Amino acid sequence: MPSGTRKEWEPTAFPAGPEATRQLREWVAEEGYSLFGVEQDFRGADLSGGDFTKAWFTQAVMAGVRLVGATFYRSDLQSADLTGADLTGADLVRANLDGSVLRSARLDGADMTNASLQRVDASGASLRGTRIMGASLFGVDMRGSDLTDALLFQNTFKVAVDDTTVVRGLTGTVFGPITVFRGESSRELADAELEAWIAVRGGQVRVIPPRRPSP
Repeated sequence: MPSGTRKEWEPTAFPAGPEATRQLREWVAEEGYSLFGVEQDFRGADLSGGDFTKAWFTQAVMAGVRLVGATFYRSDLQSADLTGADLTGADLVRANLDGSVLRSARLDGADMTNASLQRVDASGASLRGTRIMGASLFGVDMRGSDLTDALLFQNTFKVAVDDTTVVRGLTGTVFGPITVFRGESSRELADAELEAWIAVRGGQVRVIPPRRPSP
């Protein structure tokens, strides 16, 4: 096999969309550039184990796609539709997920260290054992999501949750506040009140006070 190819990895299943399939085949065959999947339709694909470092999936349709153990280091997934996608064990370190849809997606055991998640719909998502360290979560809908045993570290954590959000075993440190929804009403929790809300549900998270500006 000639050097400079990615022949050691191929998708288990290619997308149903012909243009996305064409781009994937060309990218697999030729080393030296990042996959450009902007606005492409990857539905029907199994891309598990692929290395998509610095790839572009901006506004791509990836609903239901299998991405188990895939690498998206520094990839752009801004506004991508990942509804129901399987990202179990995926590497999303420093990935840009701003505006993406992660509704009912599976991210168990994924590494989201220093990822950016702003204005993301992650309702009903599974993040069991996920590393969400140093990540920016701002305006993230986590109602009905499962954060069992997830690990946080100095996260901006301005998220929306409800009584169906699971935080059992959730540990680490965050900058709050969060918004708790109950029916049509909502309230904001921060500081000791936020710590207590998580603690009574089986988690142990320390809320870091806001940094005061230097005099």
